[in-house]
Amino acid sequence: MDAAFKALADPTRRLLLDRLREQSGQTLRELCERLAMTRQSATQHLDLLVRANLVTVVRRGRERLHYLNPAPIHEIEQRWISEFDRPRLQVISAVKHLAEERAMSVPSVPTYVYVTYVRASAAQVWEALTSADLTARFWGHANVSDWRQGSRWEHVRTDGSGVADVVGRVLAAEPPTRLVITFDDGDDPSVVTFLVEPHQDIVRLTVTHENLADAEALGAVSHGWPAVLANLKSLLETGEVLPQQPWEMAPAKA
Repeated sequence: MDAAFKALADPTRRLLLDRLREQSGQTLRELCERLAMTRQSATQHLDLLVRANLVTVVRRGRERLHYLNPAPIHEIEQRWISEFDRPRLQVISAVKHLAEERAMSVPSVPTYVYVTYVRASAAQVWEALTSADLTARFWGHANVSDWRQGSRWEHVRTDGSGVADVVGRVLAAEPPTRLVITFDDGDDPSVVTFLVEPHQDIVRLTVTHENLADAEALGAVSHGWPAVLANLKSLLETGEVLPQQPWEMAPAKA
């Protein structure tokens, strides 16, 4: 949180966040053009925002696309605001929702990006994502597959019914660092990529969810992924999931 507050204290960095709020997924060149700023200056400010986890960089070929990441502000809200049952600040909601709407309008880039840090090894995170027993604990469904490229995977209810609420295909599996799956097995499914990047005793877990059908689907994953990943983080760091299922909380309204 110290890094987030430090990053937000500078008006130029806040301006960069405003520009990404208006249109997320911009290249460095696009940001420089809109701000009349030199590449060197913009790079320095963006690097600090990336270190503060307020901006996420996704590589597409030779380009580096910059996205707003709501996770640090969400953690601030959880620590100092939600305890008192107050709605999110309007500016936080605007940054998050407008960024997602802009990202959704560009089909060639991810429509939703979320980053979190977990005190665990890459192997532990990979097991959590692919183990039927562990996913049943933190996700409320068991993810069942052999996790080989081309294989089917199922998101199976834990009530013993055997019903799979979501099915898809494994597009890529590179344990323990990268897993790409489709959500749904139809003609035009959405695609989820889990990127696991270890650094000493922690892991940076980036989830991108692209090719979403519409704004309603975007809203659903924007509410769902932070909740699921918070439960995963709690399980790996404490051995226990959160005391209540976080996705059952109604989304905060501005």
